[in-house]
Amino acid sequence: MTADRPLSALALVCSLKKSPTPSSSELLAEQVCEQLRKAGVLTEAVRCVDYAIAPGVEADMGDGDEWPSIRQKLLNADILVLATPIWLGHPSSVTQRVLERMDAELSNTDDAGRPAMVGKVAVVAVVGNEDGAHKVVADCFQGLNDIGYTISAQGCTYWNDHAMGSTDFKELDEVPEEVASATAAAARNAAFLAGALRDAQYPPYQ
Repeated sequence: MTADRPLSALALVCSLKKSPTPSSSELLAEQVCEQLRKAGVLTEAVRCVDYAIAPGVEADMGDGDEWPSIRQKLLNADILVLATPIWLGHPSSVTQRVLERMDAELSNTDDAGRPAMVGKVAVVAVVGNEDGAHKVVADCFQGLNDIGYTISAQGCTYWNDHAMGSTDFKELDEVPEEVASATAAAARNAAFLAGALRDAQYPPYQ
């Protein structure tokens, strides 16, 4: 990273539970952020369900829409941590709404024709009590890549209970080593890639 400005990351926690209810998605997002901070990245987290995010694909959907304040944080951040639970085998409905709102950034381009999120890095964190984390990660990766985000090597971390299980990630006595290792790798690689892209942007689109 350059000496004049540290990298920054925004974690969008797409739990269905409003604050201050404990959230496994928020816990895993915080673990990613902790690893990012070790790499010198400034972090902030937003639990999206605490905000009135209107349905739609515009940057601002009008009166009562609280997405614009979150959007500005996204535009300012070098790294996005998208954290979602699994419900019925899919990312949460909050996650889908967030991705739909970010679709507006495809038409928000710089002087070189690059969409606003091109040059930014995304990490996905998934928790659930059923199988399907790889599928949920893949769904999120595809949407984020379409929007313009770059996915770093091993750019996800996840935890699943066994099939038909009832344990939540936040209820574990300790984080499994495999999850901790994946979280550290995702954060480390994202910080490296975000620094590289900030210092050497993608070629102009026009």
